Amino acid sequence: MRKYLFNAGFISSLTSAVPVLRATKSGPRDWRLALLWASWGIGVALALGAINQRDDGIKQDELERELRKAAKRK
Repeated sequence: MRKYLFNAGFISSLTSAVPVLRATKSGPRDWRLALLWASWGIGVALALGAINQRDDGIKQDELERELRKAAKRK
């Protein structure tokens, strides 16, 4: 959970909800508002996906490092 909360991309995607909320309160309710919310949701999903992908890459690097250490011991 900490990897999400302290990630700059995730924080940025969440704070980008402020203009969307303002547009929802003051703007007309038409198809553009739905697209605005959809684009915000896609941005949050991309941020979460990037965090997961980075975490998987780190785990893969650690596994490869352990395999190299094990191969040197033999």
